[in-house]
Amino acid sequence: MKLILFNKPFQVLSQFTSSDGKKSLSDFLRAPGMRAAGRLDYDSEGLLLLTDSGALQTRLADPKWKVEKVYFAQVEGEVSDAALDRLRKGVKLKDGITLPARAERIEEPEWLWPRDPPIRFRKAIPTSWIRLAIREGRNRQVRRMTAAVGFPTLRLVRWSVGPWTIEGLAPAQIREVDEGEIAAFMRHKAVGSRL
Repeated sequence: MKLILFNKPFQVLSQFTSSDGKKSLSDFLRAPGMRAAGRLDYDSEGLLLLTDSGALQTRLADPKWKVEKVYFAQVEGEVSDAALDRLRKGVKLKDGITLPARAERIEEPEWLWPRDPPIRFRKAIPTSWIRLAIREGRNRQVRRMTAAVGFPTLRLVRWSVGPWTIEGLAPAQIREVDEGEIAAFMRHKAVGSRL
């Protein structure tokens, strides 16, 4: 059972093939037999997990396990306490109400690399940063959540999935996870599961 952490750059598909000329995982790494455990949108950056194990892929990506994912989102406007409160309670989207999230206003992370191309700067419209932790994985969920509370996401970086982070990984870098870490993760019960 293998697990690779990959810091996916902006505008890269979360798959090994591309039919329309977009960059894909194969432009950055050779990993026969590996597949993404969950997705990270083309226009999002950060942690993408790759595994050769169906059981591990299910454990990481299936919503029933409620594996926490932490994102840093740069949003349009100065995010309000009311918006953060709505994110914490759950937000109504077209596909239903989200689970409550952990949400807080933060300063731009010091460790963050410059995006290429950069976010379009608009002098009249400020931006702010949110740290958001969710336990679901709906399509474009974080972007839809911030938009639903009035603060569209301009830049989205996934920091962590479960116990793994992109700490120390520059964009396009990888790290193979030790088998002991994987085994410890697999032993934990799902959040909210019955003992």
